[in-house]
Amino acid sequence: MKETRIQGKVASGLGRAQIFMSQPHYQEQFRDVLGATAWPGTLNIEVMGEDLEIYAGLRAAAGLSDSDTIENVEPRRINGFEREGRSFGGATAFLSSISKDGSSWYGCAILIPDLTRHTETAEIIASSFLRELLPVNDGDFVSLIVK
Repeated sequence: MKETRIQGKVASGLGRAQIFMSQPHYQEQFRDVLGATAWPGTLNIEVMGEDLEIYAGLRAAAGLSDSDTIENVEPRRINGFEREGRSFGGATAFLSSISKDGSSWYGCAILIPDLTRHTETAEIIASSFLRELLPVNDGDFVSLIVK
């Protein structure tokens, strides 16, 4: 089976993921995907060039695009919920590994929220703060292997 790889450039987000990532309902589900709770934030990766087609395939597997889906990946559903009259939408996670240098790989997941506007930005979740773990800054390139 061929590996599904995506490369991209680290970019700053809007800083709003923490509100969603810290919700206990999500964290319980992230534990099922990652084997641990997730760091309360995401690492944004700008996907470019030919890798956009692969990312579109993941979005299709998540039900958000009409592109051809990626065959050898397992979408994992993250259910939305409502709390205190506020709706928190669902998402699809794809278990992955991330590396800055190609030699040290760390477990993570690509998280594609149902209501995202991002079509070229992959949001990465992990049990650790990836900016420090890898370490990376905006503009650095990273590789992902989708499992």
